[in-house]
This record gives sequence, C-alpha cells and structure tokens, in this order.
Amino acid sequence: MSRFETKFAELKTAGRKALVPFITAGDPSLESTVPVMHALVDAGADVIELGVPFSDPMADGPVIQRSSERALSRGAGLRYVLEAVEVFRQQDDATPVVLMGYLNPVEIHGAARFAKDAVAAGVDGVLLVDLPPEEAQETRAAFNREGLALIALASPTTSPERLGMLCETAQGYLYYVSFAGVTGASDRLDVRAAGERVKQLRQASRVPVVAGFGIKDAASASAMAADADGVVVGSALVEALAEAGEGAPARAAAFLAPLRAALDG
Repeated sequence: MSRFETKFAELKTAGRKALVPFITAGDPSLESTVPVMHALVDAGADVIELGVPFSDPMADGPVIQRSSERALSRGAGLRYVLEAVEVFRQQDDATPVVLMGYLNPVEIHGAARFAKDAVAAGVDGVLLVDLPPEEAQETRAAFNREGLALIALASPTTSPERLGMLCETAQGYLYYVSFAGVTGASDRLDVRAAGERVKQLRQASRVPVVAGFGIKDAASASAMAADADGVVVGSALVEALAEAGEGAPARAAAFLAPLRAALDG
C-alpha cells in the first residue's frame, strides 16, 4: 500500500478527517522547513503539502506569492525542496508528502527524471495547478512508472465531463478548490455550496476528497470537514509563519493544534 492508502485507511477506521497543512519550502527560512514539517505532524497533520517556490504562482494570492518570493531569494529551488523531503524522511517514513506547485520546474527537470528524483527523496505525490488534465497523459505516465501520484484539482467551475475524467484518473486524493479564485480569499468561502459539491464528488471519486482554499481556522476547517474526507489549510498558516524566525516550529504547532482539536471534536 502507498502512504496515501495507509493513512486514509487509518483515518477511516478511526472515524477521523485528514488535516493537510501547506507550507512554502524555504520560508520563513531554509533551516526551518524540516523542523516545521515535523512540528506539524506532531500537532496532528496527516499529510503535508510542501510548496515548491515559483516566480509566477498564478493560482496563489498575495500571502503565498510573497512567501514564494522570499524562499526563492534564499535559494530554495527544486533541489533544495527534494533535499528537505529526504531529510524529513530520516525521521518520518509514514506521513505522505505532496509537492504543490507549477509545471515549469518539472518540465525543466524533465518529467521522468523529476519523478525518479522525487520518489528517491520520499515524495508521494505532486499537485501541478497549471497542468490541464487533458494534457497530463505524458506527465502521468512518467509519474506512474515511478509510483508518484499526480494529485488532481477540481473546482466549482469544473465541467461535468472534466469531473468524470478527474474522478476516474485521480490518485492519492482529489483536491477540491472550494471557490473560484486564488488562495487566501477566505471571505469567498461558501461552506454550504462547497459541501454539496464535495458530497457529489465523494460519491464518484475513486480516492478521498479533501477541500482547500478559504480554510483559515478551526471553525472553517470543522465546517468543511463535515462533508469532505479532509481539509487543506495554507495561506493562514503561511502568514502565521512569515515572521516567526527561529520560533517557526512552535508557531506552526500552535496554529495547527486547534484545527486538529476541532476536526476530532
């Protein structure tokens, strides 16, 4: 079984929902990434989404854009990200790690070499927000050869035809974008509408469905988790860590603990 299958099976048996925090690799410092990852797991993270810094993060709002810029200025390229996962794996061989980012670094690296290097480092899946599913066959094939999951995205504007394709080909988990817009715009989250959509997806999807975008605290996490298999929290966590300095691991744990408590409550 993959780490995804093992983790979600454990959660289902325990009647719990997945908590998936997102952080940008290399922010608030190069040295903090791995300690923050461990702190998040200790605070109740089930899967970690690790953002690959990119110069033109079109799907992200100002908070993650700025974190990506800061990380790039420190030299947090793809090699650094993979090395961070490799170091994380020295102490944690169970928590699934997903790289979230954009297609350009993968194409520069070469999909086949990227997949091999990512799996060797301990990466379980990759979410590429600008890779249309209709054009993903070659990338998916390269990933499949190495056992690397290509995580799919669905949104409120996804057509029924594309939803059918996503549900049929989804790997790891299906990420539902709770509203049409960029990350961090929590005021746009309509929990009722998103929840109805998630319930439909869960009936059709071959993998668990987690919801992200707009989830910023315990209340919004608990509300979205009512209908989803799990929730992703990103911008609010990235913002909390932005000025944390050496205290980043402690701040990450303090941020995540109330969300874990709300999901388990």
